[in-house]
Amino acid sequence: MISDKHIVCPNNLLDAASKKKGVSAAIVNAGKPLPMLSVMDAVKENLIKPIFIGDKQEIQKCAEEIKFDISQYEIIHEPIENNTAIVAAKLAKAGKIKIIVKGHIHTDILMKEVLKREYQLLGKTRLSHIWHMTLDKEDKPLIITDGALNVLPNVKTKMHILKNVIGFSKRIGNNRPKVAVLSATEEVLDSIQSSMEAKEITELSMKEKLDADVFGPLAFDNCISKKSANIKGIKNIVAGDADVLLVPSVETGNALVKMMIYFMGACAAGVVVGGKVPVVITSRSDEAVARLASIAAAVVALD
Repeated sequence: MISDKHIVCPNNLLDAASKKKGVSAAIVNAGKPLPMLSVMDAVKENLIKPIFIGDKQEIQKCAEEIKFDISQYEIIHEPIENNTAIVAAKLAKAGKIKIIVKGHIHTDILMKEVLKREYQLLGKTRLSHIWHMTLDKEDKPLIITDGALNVLPNVKTKMHILKNVIGFSKRIGNNRPKVAVLSATEEVLDSIQSSMEAKEITELSMKEKLDADVFGPLAFDNCISKKSANIKGIKNIVAGDADVLLVPSVETGNALVKMMIYFMGACAAGVVVGGKVPVVITSRSDEAVARLASIAAAVVALD
């Protein structure tokens, strides 16, 4: 059942990111092969100009092993892993870098620094995570949010997540995304909290006149299959043709993404948006191609 399909980076992200050319990026706790390979690929695509943070000797040794000439790039020597996040946050506050890329460091340690108010990296909306999912180079993306950062968001937080994903969708060329608010059912049931919240989000999006078509609750099949939606008599612009899945909890989003990766060979480009600096928080097990796509997504997410 596990897919042996070769993961490929989608052209839409690379094309959109290449327009911004050479964005300054902090590589937090660099010096391990996978993050260094993805940075090398991003440099080859002219997406970023990296500033490496970590043990200088390890960074240089790793670069030599993968034949990556980093002689023209700055290395900030910080041998203590947890302190590399502090260095990155300070660089972002000073405006010296535009995106933050997670290297070999725990996500919670990195995000703990980014969230500190002293660095002034928070924007008007709550931070949220976006997964831009594709199967092939020219594939239309399916965006899943939030499956990594906000654990059990309430309606207020989900509205922040919704606004963030609408903004990102516009940056990849979709000026009016179709957003399905996911639940276990297409009916509003008192016994299923997510269905009631989905209805409220749908109503709020109309009231606030957001630049998106938002509808929920919808079960997964009714989000992505027109046939399923038609059989069940669900008639609206989102059903069966969703660009975005707004998930009820982190478990739902995380499971959907991991199933697409392992069962379908999907490329998952993940980025934290909503703040002044997009943050790439890929898993340490992610392949270099997915890391490259995530860096491209972060570049695209820049204002």
